[in-house]
Amino acid sequence: MYHSILAEAKAMEDELIAHRRHLHQIPETGFTLPQTTAYVRKKLTEYGLEPKAVGKAGITALIGPDTGKTFLIRGDMDALPMAEESGLPFSSSNGNMHACGHDFHTSALLGAAKLLKAHEHELHGRVKLMFQPAEEIMDGARDMVDSGILKNPHVDAAMALHVLHDKFGIAGYARGKACGSSDVFTITVHGKGGHGAAPQMNIDPINVACHIQLALQTINSREINPNELIVLTVCSIHAGTAANIMPETAVLQGTIRTMDMEVKAFARQRLMDICEGVCKTFRASCSIDFIGEGIPPMINDDALLDDTSRYINDLLGEGTARPIERMTGSEDFSVLSVKVPSVLYWFGTGNEEEGYHFGVHDCRVTFNEAALPRMAAIYAAVSMQWLNEHR
Repeated sequence: MYHSILAEAKAMEDELIAHRRHLHQIPETGFTLPQTTAYVRKKLTEYGLEPKAVGKAGITALIGPDTGKTFLIRGDMDALPMAEESGLPFSSSNGNMHACGHDFHTSALLGAAKLLKAHEHELHGRVKLMFQPAEEIMDGARDMVDSGILKNPHVDAAMALHVLHDKFGIAGYARGKACGSSDVFTITVHGKGGHGAAPQMNIDPINVACHIQLALQTINSREINPNELIVLTVCSIHAGTAANIMPETAVLQGTIRTMDMEVKAFARQRLMDICEGVCKTFRASCSIDFIGEGIPPMINDDALLDDTSRYINDLLGEGTARPIERMTGSEDFSVLSVKVPSVLYWFGTGNEEEGYHFGVHDCRVTFNEAALPRMAAIYAAVSMQWLNEHR
């Protein structure tokens, strides 16, 4: 039924590349995506769809009859706050960069929207498009869920694709808990500033921050069962402005990743306990901020994984959908996965042997654009076949 989809997707490759390159040059972050959302709305309208706002910056549209089940497909739209050094002729110059491939995800979902609209009369149910903001700050999926993306109509199953620095054309997955949870924290140590030559007159927040960084590593190594996966990493420490001025504050930022919600809650609490205890020891104080409640691990539904991997292999060749190792990295599509049966696939866009030397979140990363029609075809074909088999 859907085998013409791949040929149709390949025929629109130039259009998909044009989407991607336009979006790549205007990367925007978080929930502030005015140019990106305007472009998505414009294209959806041109394709005969009726885009609607969901939450702070999300967009949705429905394709198909008002009967049957509903299958959701998601593409995230936001970029990272980093300057691009890829050397591409269509590089961003605004200080942000699509270094995680969300321009690919948005473009592929636009392609799927066009394909599905052309085959709307063949759908045995509805496809709900989810163009999501703020994945990089782990807040966009929750905002759209809280704003009703899974309702009216009720979503029965959901799928997302994400690019991966791996062999071109594979669609990787992990069973069960596939990606880690995420808690993003900021610790601000409050000391007492003064002259660097008279430390006894001050309370050194840099010294306290160093002790906190070391003490937090005991959560990983001494407080969690070694059979449980946890990664607590401090990735940023900032303090001071001069060699001879002791600052008032020091700021540490980092993340906690786990595969278990109880471990997640325990690690958050121990982080707060340790920070407060270390600060008290050195006569300092601290404030600790988390970005919301964090996100859960990504859970791939077994039955949906069986179905969708079969469709992908049928569409692109046996072995395209294949198991890969679970990831400690996080994907906030996980917020949907604890609400409805969901699957997340990682699509290979080139590895080092194929000339793609840098992975995501690297300012030099590049991706093979030939992936775009394949990703669009997966989105469309999987939606069509799942609805056909689950009438």
